[in-house]
Amino acid sequence: MSWNLDSSRPIYAQIIEKVSLDIVSGKYQPGDKLPSVRDLAAQAGVNPNTMQKALSELERENLVHSAKTSGRFITEDKAMIEKMREELASTQIKEFLNKMSQMGFDYEKTITLLEKLGKENQK
Repeated sequence: MSWNLDSSRPIYAQIIEKVSLDIVSGKYQPGDKLPSVRDLAAQAGVNPNTMQKALSELERENLVHSAKTSGRFITEDKAMIEKMREELASTQIKEFLNKMSQMGFDYEKTITLLEKLGKENQK
């Protein structure tokens, strides 16, 4: 996933979402070292202070931890990562179902459409 940051929302919050998604999707494995703050900031095209703020929040959430002179590392707690993965998926599904409802699709119609499109995608 690229760094598509939107100026209508706080940048540091979007960075938290992006790094969290990279962790739960497996881009960063448990125990992996994160690139430096400066490297990540350069990749994202943001100020290093903004990146630092986002990474500090990830530390508070225990997804990332610092080793004094070695940098930041992804948690090795696979259960925590899986829990976060399920929470992110649940949020996406709820948003999707809400949008489908706004378009006039009830739950059953939505599931039917998903199944139809899923079968078409498998061909």
